[in-house]
Amino acid sequence: MAKISENRIAQYVKTAFSVLEDNDDSLRARDVLAEVSKRLELTDYELARHGKTNNVRWESILHFYSISPVKAGWIIKRKGVWHLTQEGKEASKLPDETFARLSREKYDEWKKRKQSDDPPIPEENLDSEEELDTSSVTFERASSDAYSEIEQFVRKTGPYEFQDLVAAMLRGMGYFTPFVAPKGPDGGIDLKAYKDPLGTSPPRIIVQVKQRPDTKCTVTELRELGGLLRRDGDVGLFVATGGFTKEAENESRNSIRHIELIDLKRFVELWQDHYDEMNEEDKSLMPLREILFLSPER
Repeated sequence: MAKISENRIAQYVKTAFSVLEDNDDSLRARDVLAEVSKRLELTDYELARHGKTNNVRWESILHFYSISPVKAGWIIKRKGVWHLTQEGKEASKLPDETFARLSREKYDEWKKRKQSDDPPIPEENLDSEEELDTSSVTFERASSDAYSEIEQFVRKTGPYEFQDLVAAMLRGMGYFTPFVAPKGPDGGIDLKAYKDPLGTSPPRIIVQVKQRPDTKCTVTELRELGGLLRRDGDVGLFVATGGFTKEAENESRNSIRHIELIDLKRFVELWQDHYDEMNEEDKSLMPLREILFLSPER
């Protein structure tokens, strides 16, 4: 049987790191795989499906061998999204052989500290494709697919439906939402959210919502929201499915007034995090169902 070398696997992982770095250090797993496949010249053997799961071979290998970089602190995985750390950026500059060796050593160090019973990451070429069909790989694939489905649902909502989703999320976080803009001109304010029913206690959150999945919000739009923060205790919240330009992100960081930015990825994470605290009516706007998996070994 043909085998895939450790150096080749290091190329998979390092290419994934490069993809993350080109996307502000964070991307959902499915999109990482899609971009890596464009950057590598994959053989028929690597592209073939394998084992009981019928998954694509190289994708399963990347999932499996990304365990070591997680334990090394080079990447963080959360709810189907991969995040590249500064340590990961430095590691990606290493030669393939050194990268693979150090990754394995970091995993062994973690395993020793935790006194884990997990099997070691193989040092040689993969001998058995059953090694790829682990619960951790299955769990990560399922998490990524679930996240993608939720994201696609949000993308397809209309502007006022999305506004209602944002209001429901804020209520799940413990805020009161006395004002949700009706259809028509809204004066730039889509929502108001308070910590108490009367808005007497700060923060009082002034919310702007933009449902434009393919268009980033600009610094001009951010400054317009900042102009609406007129009272002490007012903070701004800008929720945009299309994300924000670099200039808008810099404006948020440097503005005298606090303006928090939430893109589609973060909105989905917050919806998942606070779903259990929502009332049944709010849950029905985008209902989720928990599915139990065998706990990943790693």
